[in-house]
Order: sequence, then C-alpha cells, then structure tokens
Amino acid sequence: MKVWLDGHLVDKQHAVVPVYDHGLLYGDGVFEGIRVYNGRIFKLKSHLERLAASAHAIHLTLHYTIREIEQAVRETVAANNMKDAYIRLVVTRGAGPLGLNPFTCPKPATIVICDRISLYPPEMYDNGMPVIVAKRPRIPVECLDPSIKSLNYLNNILAKVEAIEAGVHEAIMLNTDGEVCECTGDNIFLVRGSRIVTPPVSAGLLNGVTRLFVMNEVGPACGFDVAERTIRLDDLFTADEVFLTGTAAEVIGVSSIDGRTIGEGKVGPSTRRLVAEFKSRVAVDAPEN
Repeated sequence: MKVWLDGHLVDKQHAVVPVYDHGLLYGDGVFEGIRVYNGRIFKLKSHLERLAASAHAIHLTLHYTIREIEQAVRETVAANNMKDAYIRLVVTRGAGPLGLNPFTCPKPATIVICDRISLYPPEMYDNGMPVIVAKRPRIPVECLDPSIKSLNYLNNILAKVEAIEAGVHEAIMLNTDGEVCECTGDNIFLVRGSRIVTPPVSAGLLNGVTRLFVMNEVGPACGFDVAERTIRLDDLFTADEVFLTGTAAEVIGVSSIDGRTIGEGKVGPSTRRLVAEFKSRVAVDAPEN
C-alpha cells in the first residue's frame, strides 16, 4: 500500500508524521473522506472545495494548490491500482513547538491514503440497522461549526462509544435544543409518503457530499420531494422510513431507534429505491464534479 506524503509516494509503514505535528497534539487540521467507484473519484471537486473551505475557516494555508492536491489524489489511486476504494485526504497544521499557537508551524503536512473501508456489516444493508440516540449532544455551532471537517472528532467519538456500549453501530446526535442533527459519522433522513426530509445545516451538522447527492440528484430522480426542516425524535419515531447517508456508509436503512421499530422494522421500499438509484449512478460513471 502506497501513501502520498508531502509530494512523495511511500510505503504504508513509512508514512509517518512528527510527534510535534499539531494535528496529533491538538487535532489541528482538516480532512476529507472520498470514494472511488470503478476507477472514478466520486465528487472529487466537491470534496476538494470543502477541504479548501475548512482550511480557510481554521486559518490554515494549504501548502499545495487544489489542482496539485487533485493530482496527488489521482496519483495515489493509480499507485495502489484500486478500482474501488476509500480515500482519506488529510492536511495537518504541521510540526511546531508545543503550545496552541497555530502560526508557529511553518508548513502543514498533506497526506493521501487510498485503502478499503467497511463501516457496517453487509446484512444491515439488507435488513436495516438498529441505532440509538446519544445522551451526549452535538457541540453547538457557535462553539465549533460542524461544517468545518476538522481532525477534532472527539464529540462524535464519545457518542460512538455510547452506540458501541449499547451493542449497535451508530448513534443519532441531538443539538442542545433537542433537535435531530446527524449521526456520529452519517447524515440522517426520514421518509413520509413521497417526501424526504432531513435536518437543516443550521441544526449543527456536516453538509455531507453524499447528503447533497441524495437531496439534489438521487431523491428527485426517484420521484421524491426533498426538503430541509427541523426534525425532532417524534418525527423519526413516526416516520415511514429512516435512512442514513455518508461517504463511507453510502445509503443504509434504519430498522429501529432506541429499540423502537421504525416502519416495518426493515429497509423500506423507498430506501431500497434510493439505494438502487445511488448504486446505478456510481457503478459505471460516478460523477467527479
């Protein structure tokens, strides 16, 4: 396995960063998770634009141009000879002296990993996935805007621990007003009749690339009206169907929440249509823009 590290392809075991890197010491940096389908890099342009926006938001000046980072991603995929893969693109603040001051780090580190990922057991895509509601709320937007895809994921990780301890794979996170935000690593949707609803970005969630793909392309192609509005737990419990989206997760149906059955307790017909449409769109000619 080859990793692109600051301009060079190196073997996985030699891909290292200094222990003084502020990405390690303080979670100071940004990242993107990107899919490769049949050799095409899904929504690469959108991911690179979000990376640049996240870097700008934390006052991190990229060492490479977006065009150079795009080339690095393509070079890494080619070097690993993978037609279907998961890319982790990371830009850390770089090495510097101890202390929080980010401007003491002269050069960020840029890393491209190309590997495989499998978040959930295959049978859950067929039968649906049980989830819980995390007791830990999402960090308010005013404290740390989740539109910044930063290396600081401890809020999500601690909610993920709640899910694992409950014997499930995912947890729904609420904001401090009790509104549904997102899951620890996925966006969330509900289906009611011919309408699909998802929380607005203002609720405190990452505006996922797959989320937008489902909202703007997949959902309408399946005949659904897709809207953003405030969602509370009762809306999820009384929905016909609930499903999650994410780069790694793709599209997966929810069978129960906190032990309460959603719909018929399995992947519903609407979700199956969405999954089929999603797969057909990425299987042969996945959009890179």
